[in-house]
Amino acid sequence: MNTTSSSGGNGSPAVFPPHALHDYAFLGDGERGALVGPDGAVGWLCAPSWHDDAVFASLIGGRGVYAVTPRGPYVSGGYYEDGSLVWRSRWVGTDGIAECREALAFPGEPTRAVLLRQVRAIDGPARLRVVLAPHADYGRAPLRDVRRLDDGVWELRSGDRRLRWQGGADAVAGEQGLTMDLDLAQGARHDFVLECSGGPLPRELPRPGPAWAATESAWRRAVPSLTGTATPEDARRSCAVLRGLTSRGGGMVAAATTSLPERAEEGRNYDYRYVWLRDQSMAGQAAAAAGAHDLLDDAVRFTTERLHADGPRLAPAYTVHGERVPDQEALDLPGYPGGFDRVGNRVHGQFQLDVLGECLLLFAAAARAGRLDDAGWEAVGVAVRAVSALRRRRDAGIWELENRRWTHSRLICVAGLRAVARAAPRHPLTVECARLADALLAATSRDCVHPDGYWQRAPELPQVDASLLLPAVRGALPADDPRTRATLAACRRDLAHDHFLYRFRHDERPLEDAEGAFLLCGFVMALAEHQQGDLVAAFRWFERNRGACGASGLFAEEFDIAQRQLRGNLPQAFVHSLLLESSARLAEPPRPAKGADHGTDPV
Repeated sequence: MNTTSSSGGNGSPAVFPPHALHDYAFLGDGERGALVGPDGAVGWLCAPSWHDDAVFASLIGGRGVYAVTPRGPYVSGGYYEDGSLVWRSRWVGTDGIAECREALAFPGEPTRAVLLRQVRAIDGPARLRVVLAPHADYGRAPLRDVRRLDDGVWELRSGDRRLRWQGGADAVAGEQGLTMDLDLAQGARHDFVLECSGGPLPRELPRPGPAWAATESAWRRAVPSLTGTATPEDARRSCAVLRGLTSRGGGMVAAATTSLPERAEEGRNYDYRYVWLRDQSMAGQAAAAAGAHDLLDDAVRFTTERLHADGPRLAPAYTVHGERVPDQEALDLPGYPGGFDRVGNRVHGQFQLDVLGECLLLFAAAARAGRLDDAGWEAVGVAVRAVSALRRRRDAGIWELENRRWTHSRLICVAGLRAVARAAPRHPLTVECARLADALLAATSRDCVHPDGYWQRAPELPQVDASLLLPAVRGALPADDPRTRATLAACRRDLAHDHFLYRFRHDERPLEDAEGAFLLCGFVMALAEHQQGDLVAAFRWFERNRGACGASGLFAEEFDIAQRQLRGNLPQAFVHSLLLESSARLAEPPRPAKGADHGTDPV
């Protein structure tokens, strides 16, 4: 191996602009996540925790990047090692083929990120450029206290972040960071290990070999085989993504990023680095369906703790530490192209009734699997009493809009109540759950059924909404109920395009002009068709939406059909959850049932 140093001029590292979301890979260890572009640039990493400020923020226009990238012309690619978030960036150049194997050491430590990168010359020599330019506070903090120790290890500070870097002994320090050129002969490899912490780093250095071995072993334990699903490889990838988004405290962030726009220049970009209890409950239900019990247990644990702590004052979202989501604010950065820079979220001030229904569905899934303990059953009681007390209150609903009596919110609570009653028919709560479910369904039926027979969005909103497919899938009412079938038909007619599904009509514009197709809804449509017994239609919806991912297999919230682009934050947990669940359910023969007890309970 031969290394020579270089820089981008005046000691400044080269610029690495953001890419289309389609091109990114995600590294996650449960405590934080990074996005890696096709050029080998880590342009996003918040540390030490998900909602802390970024040390690499070039994704949204801030300073800060960590790149291992070819020096000559190349074509990029890459892939995940099966059942893990170990990513292999691959570059085919004019001189040969090089790979960079990379991962956040897994499982992650709460206070220290450890990013592993191993460069290999696969075929022919590899000529690479390495840039390390960390800048805390979303790029606003300068780099300081840069020093090279006698053993070639670098120590750096930016803001209150402390970093330590192994493998860059020949790097040169410039005004903005460290740079070096790395030349490898065919078959050679070179390791880099980067640590980042908000406090003092441990004296002992993490060694590449043991760190890689521990990470590989942990991923093998974390992701089950899922051979009983319709698409085991994709199901395992989604399970790994959900695992990588879930902290050791049990909380799963909705996405790893902030400020990635759902629609260019329309102000619809948000910070999703928090735990939405709805999303966490959906992930737990998917895990129960697929047999990924560790994810189910984490979801139950976090949700149970929040219900015990807050009861009827339950917030829709929390930090992974169970704390209040901070207020929304701007960062004064350029933002991702087409978007705006925002951190924090206004969700803490909202009431979302449907969250209680989703929590009940989660607990019912755990009870059916024999994994709901006494504390969980006590949380069920808290949620049931909260539904009883709050069911007439207007709420922001699943799409977090203005407060109304949203039909979906009420019906998903019906589904949750009935699921609990079915899961434990002899439990003391069963009678109360059944009575409350009947009363809530009757009240909703009086003013939320359209004259054409489908469920409408709210008493004063006669349109159909794709979210209204979910209550029947979850067992609020049977598959052969006329309202279930009319709602499915209305969604096909009014919200579908080429087996993609939109949430609802915003106005008179064509659907695709208002927003992207909502991938969560596409997978729910697959479940709804499966519930009706139409396996062919179910797989058409499933396969169409399964293909709406990036090159690495990651899903964002929305898919722009016209431009074939991902829209929104990445990776979006609830889309991966519904892919996992759909893959598990569609492997079962469809068995549409009659009667009010139908609810697609896991087998």
